[in-house]
Amino acid sequence: MSITAWMELIASGLITGGIYALVALGLNLQYGLMRILNIAHGEFLMVGAYLTWMVQTQFGLSPLLMLPVSFGVLMLVGLVVHWLCFRRLNATSPTLDIFEARGLMVAFGLMFLIQNMVSAIWGGELRGYDFMTDPVAMGGAQFAGNKLLVFAMALVFSLGLMVVLRKTLLGKGVRALMQSQVGAQLVGINTRTLHPLMFGIGLGLSGLAGCLLSMAYTISPSMGEPYTVTALIVITLGGFGSMGGALAGGLMLGVIEALGMHFTNPSLKALLSYVVFIGVLLFRPRGLFAK
Repeated sequence: MSITAWMELIASGLITGGIYALVALGLNLQYGLMRILNIAHGEFLMVGAYLTWMVQTQFGLSPLLMLPVSFGVLMLVGLVVHWLCFRRLNATSPTLDIFEARGLMVAFGLMFLIQNMVSAIWGGELRGYDFMTDPVAMGGAQFAGNKLLVFAMALVFSLGLMVVLRKTLLGKGVRALMQSQVGAQLVGINTRTLHPLMFGIGLGLSGLAGCLLSMAYTISPSMGEPYTVTALIVITLGGFGSMGGALAGGLMLGVIEALGMHFTNPSLKALLSYVVFIGVLLFRPRGLFAK
């Protein structure tokens, strides 16, 4: 293979990995902070993608304008979902283990509910639109402009979240809750406010990811579930609760998939991901980047 071909292959993996990282960061925020394993996370991503597609095709607005809208709408939905479902579960569950099990069942219900609602509203056909599809030459290689934009925006939002968690008082409160719920409450951190806010931000990130995905790929009501599974694999790679690990794990998984599909068979993409997933669980269960 030529150097140009290697560049295109690795860049393709990084572009996909950027989306993986953004989706995984939202899910990691929810599980690391509240122990909510939101299996429906990918379905909210799909809602963000459909909202962007609908606005672009019906009103002709740039999907870039939908980035803050998708984030805001999905964040608001997250606040409502937390208030209606997980707040009560948290109050009525005698132990954390029971809360996790009940939350998982509720998330499964949300997954099927959202899938069927989207199918009923927009149908089950593949949807898409053209946006920045002209190729861009970089170092002798060519890349679709929309995919380069998707990667850049996913990286900006991921790094932005990490800066907020590292440098702000809100971020310190979140990291304290991830380390010890009881200890954080003893120093005055208000979990009744922080939990729904972070759950909403997690879903807002899924809305951003869905908006970005719609710019470069076709969308369907069944698109969410594979991204949820991939996000779980990325979190396992990076370590539960580690935001930097989620970013590194997402980029790594994207490159591994791209290389594996090139040298084996594209149909083995899922198999490659699961082999990596099982290998990390067996030999590095705390994650590759966990401290």
